[in-house]
Amino acid sequence: MKKLSSRFSIAVHVLCLIHLSPSLCTGDFMAASVKTNPVIIRNILAKLKKAGLVDVRPGVGGAFLLKNLEEITLLDVYNAVEVIDNGELFNIHAEPDPNCPIGKNMVAVLRSEMRAAQSAMEQRLAQVSLRQLVTELGK
Repeated sequence: MKKLSSRFSIAVHVLCLIHLSPSLCTGDFMAASVKTNPVIIRNILAKLKKAGLVDVRPGVGGAFLLKNLEEITLLDVYNAVEVIDNGELFNIHAEPDPNCPIGKNMVAVLRSEMRAAQSAMEQRLAQVSLRQLVTELGK
């Protein structure tokens, strides 16, 4: 089974770092903490900036949050960094054989279940703020 991208978890990591270590939050510092290439961090920061969650100082100035942790939910972060085709998380093969007794109904039946699963995930993400995560990280 193919995993979803790690952009979401990296973005959450980065936002927590920015809050907990604001004076150190350069791209290189974040990349070292995440153990990834600084280019990946810059790409994620660009998406978070576009979503209005962070701002980035040019050069080595670092990044800072534009909202309080209580105002940022995991769903906000997810929506900022994940690429979803037409609002749908799950891809379904598009053109099964319409003459097949399974194929003619598979897309409709499966799409309904996948939308329900995506909705449940999004509802859960909307209930968790970054403040809750930062509190858990401090334990």
